[in-house]
Amino acid sequence: QVQLVESGGGSVQAGGSLRLSCAASGLHYNWHCMGWFRQAPGKGREGVASIDGDGRTSYADSAKGRFTISQDNTKKILYLQMNSLMPEDTAMYYCALSPGYTPIDQRLSENQYRSWGQGIQVTVSS
Repeated sequence: QVQLVESGGGSVQAGGSLRLSCAASGLHYNWHCMGWFRQAPGKGREGVASIDGDGRTSYADSAKGRFTISQDNTKKILYLQMNSLMPEDTAMYYCALSPGYTPIDQRLSENQYRSWGQGIQVTVSS
């Protein structure tokens, strides 16, 4: 059974940085795609960034130029480096795994993902 555990969240002032990590366990195959999603209070969950086994990345427009997704395949850890944080980045952040092929144009769609972490809070104050 796949387990995903996020860490690295917290509170930061606008303009600051945070790095989220997601440790994966129980993996017995090469997953196709992993992603970061977020959900702000009163809003739906939205895709932030994804990365596949070949290192190809996809970003939401809101994340481009500020966030960087990366992975350590040996340690099975997914990262999200977030710079120039803004109050609108405040949300619960989740990592997720898609076990099969995921078309590029659907890699930020939550219904492509089957395993989810419990989420971690990121709060950005102005």
